[in-house]
Order: sequence, then structure tokens, then C-alpha cells
Amino acid sequence: MQINGIPFATTDWSKVERTEHKGESGVAYWRTREFGAIRVRLVEYSPGYLADHWCSKGHILFCLEGELHTELQDGRQFVLQPGMSYQVADNAEPHRSSTAVGAMLFVVD
Repeated sequence: MQINGIPFATTDWSKVERTEHKGESGVAYWRTREFGAIRVRLVEYSPGYLADHWCSKGHILFCLEGELHTELQDGRQFVLQPGMSYQVADNAEPHRSSTAVGAMLFVVD
């Protein structure tokens, strides 16, 4: 990844508008900033969240709070707890997220 044309700046995430994205169950709240082709998000999943789709977008994801379960379409499953991350390329391995207890993530894609 090459990052170009973005001047130094800080982000106060509490001041970034929150949008709601319903899952198959539960809801995700996104605070999103876009910098050219790079999207940066603070994502909060409610307890009981289950994504309503398989995602093929690449991400770098860091778990800040809670616990995130990620299932790959091939059946493999992974659990992220605070301080853990995952990374996946675009169109590499379809995945979907769920959480029983809720989670807060920092995501770059």
C-alpha cells in the first residue's frame, strides 16, 4: 500500500458522524473517514451482531474492545480479543463477523 496526498491531521473520532448498519441480527455503528482510496473506520458492533453478508473486501482490522468472531467462507473460524488484529486482501477469502458480547474495532480498507 502506498499512501499519497494526505497531509498530517488528527481525528477526534467522537466528532465523526455515526452511521448505522444493520446485520442479520444486531447492528454495527461506523464512524468513517475517507482519504482518497483509503477508508478508515471506528466500528462498534452491538452484542448479538451477525453480518448479513460475506465480505470480499480487504481489511486491516484491530480489536480495541470486546470479542469478534470471524468466519471464513471455507469454514475456518477465528476469535479476536483486544490487542489482536487480522489482515486480508481484496477478493482473497470471503469472511463475515459476529459477536455475542459486542466489539469495537479500528479498520483500514
